[in-house]
Parts: sequence; structure tokens; C-alpha cells
Amino acid sequence: MSRWSKWAIPAVLLAACCTAALAADAPASPEKTAAVKNSDPALAMLGAALGAGVIMIGAGIGIGLIGSRVTEAIARQPEAAGSMFMPWLLTAAMIEGATLFGLLICFMIMSAASKVL
Repeated sequence: MSRWSKWAIPAVLLAACCTAALAADAPASPEKTAAVKNSDPALAMLGAALGAGVIMIGAGIGIGLIGSRVTEAIARQPEAAGSMFMPWLLTAAMIEGATLFGLLICFMIMSAASKVL
């Protein structure tokens, strides 16, 4: 199994589960409707909060790995430090962009769940 598939497969499965949960129809009976109104927004907020935490942990690990590898490379070849800076900066910026996009989605879920409460 390749490196990226260790993270891509669970991410796709999680996205599929979230999509199915958000697309589910409301139950017909009033008792079930009251139970859904009381529990689903709280679970959505919990899921969004956990998702935001996982996103931040992943971004921290990613940027930490980039920083450590660049530092090791510069320590081995100090004369190549100038040529390593731009790829390092672009990679860190891509990680930050993905992190902000994920956080935006989590905040949107929390906002939608708070409107239901």
C-alpha cells in the first residue's frame, strides 16, 4: 500500500459517511422527528469539532515534517539552502490552504447545526 493511500482511503470513507448522514431524510413520525432534532445537531457539532481537531493535528504534523526535513537537508548541504526555501514555502502554503479549507467546512457544519438547535 502506498503512502498516500494510508490517508486517502480513510478520508474518502469518512467523506462518504458524512455525505450519507447529511443527505438522510427526516423520519415520518413526530416522536422520531423530535429525537432527531435533539440529537443530530449536537452530533454534527461534535463531529465538526473533532474534525477541526484532526485537521489541525494533521497540519501540525505535516508542517513539522517539512521543517525537520528541510533543516536536515540544509545541515547536510548549507550551500543549497537558497534553492530549498521556495519548495519548502510552497509545500507549507499548500498544507495551510488545505487546513483552512477543512476548517471552513467544519465551521459551516457547526453553523448549520447551531441554526437547527
